[in-house]
Amino acid sequence: MARNTEDWEDFTVRTRPNKKGTRPRTKDRPAYEDALIGRIITVDRGRYRAILDEDTNDERIVIAARARELRRNPVVPGDFVALVGDTSGEPDTLARLVRIEDRTTLLRRSADDTDPVERVVVANVDQLVIVVAAANPEPRTGFIDRAIVAAFDAGISPLLCITKADVRDPEPFLENYRHLDIDIIVSRTTDESATGIDARSADGLSARLAGTPVEALREHLASKVSVVIGHSGVGKSTLVNALTGAQRATGNVNAVTGRGRHTSSSALALRIDDAPAGSWIIDTPGIRSFGLALVDPENILNAFDDLVPIANACARGCTHKATEPQCALDAWVAAGEAGPVGIARLDSYRRLLGQDETAEAKELGTA
Repeated sequence: MARNTEDWEDFTVRTRPNKKGTRPRTKDRPAYEDALIGRIITVDRGRYRAILDEDTNDERIVIAARARELRRNPVVPGDFVALVGDTSGEPDTLARLVRIEDRTTLLRRSADDTDPVERVVVANVDQLVIVVAAANPEPRTGFIDRAIVAAFDAGISPLLCITKADVRDPEPFLENYRHLDIDIIVSRTTDESATGIDARSADGLSARLAGTPVEALREHLASKVSVVIGHSGVGKSTLVNALTGAQRATGNVNAVTGRGRHTSSSALALRIDDAPAGSWIIDTPGIRSFGLALVDPENILNAFDDLVPIANACARGCTHKATEPQCALDAWVAAGEAGPVGIARLDSYRRLLGQDETAEAKELGTA
């Protein structure tokens, strides 16, 4: 028998919410005023490890799951987040991550120079440590230039660290950067009988680093949050192990391809030993692509402060590309005013501007 629906009132009709919908059931979201603020130290398969009550007697590590309303917002090491629920840090407990606090800095990249998708690396860092090896794998000026551009765009101070100086003298390569206002640290390994700092990894491999460069790097990292980036195999995790006493996995370089193999699978923030409170270093997995699609072309020039004075003297509207007939950079470099590395620096700048779209679009640091 059919039911008569003509007399139904509106309030008697119930509509089930769409389980797959993204629209919230109400516009009023909880403020979570009683939430605790913690620092994200690592992210692993949908679980967020945060440190609460940092540098106090109640300091603890809490594992949290991200609230549904934040599922489209990336949470990365260095983020300060609001946590509710079970924040005791006891085994088998799980807190809820309900808010990402305002970020002071954000290091980001794209897959290549044409990809508009943002890939957030870390947040709230003060310093970017760019690690390259003097050899094995070969150093790339393109990678360094890209990293410096990304650092300046994010408002982060860059620092260049050259490893494996015992394998090859890095001075000829460093001529590209000695004239820039960037701190440079040169690290090398020593034999077991020499004074140094042991850096042991989880798989039992160890390296003895010369103590002076490590201590100099420790001073630069004091009271700052720093992130380490570089190719696989350049010695990032070895440096981190020496600075923190951790045992991050390290790996060798493939003899055929000249590239390192990935050993660090996720970014991890660690405290620096024998350093003031607030001294953190974030070790990241090796990366091969560092696209700058999200960087304003005008900000790229800031990474080439040796070119800035003459570039600002160019005619209004000059793009500084090789196709610009009146660009003052060409005559200035040709006259030797930029020094012996001027031509290489100008070429690198123009590649990042997109003048040569095939040179570095895909591979991190080619040329």
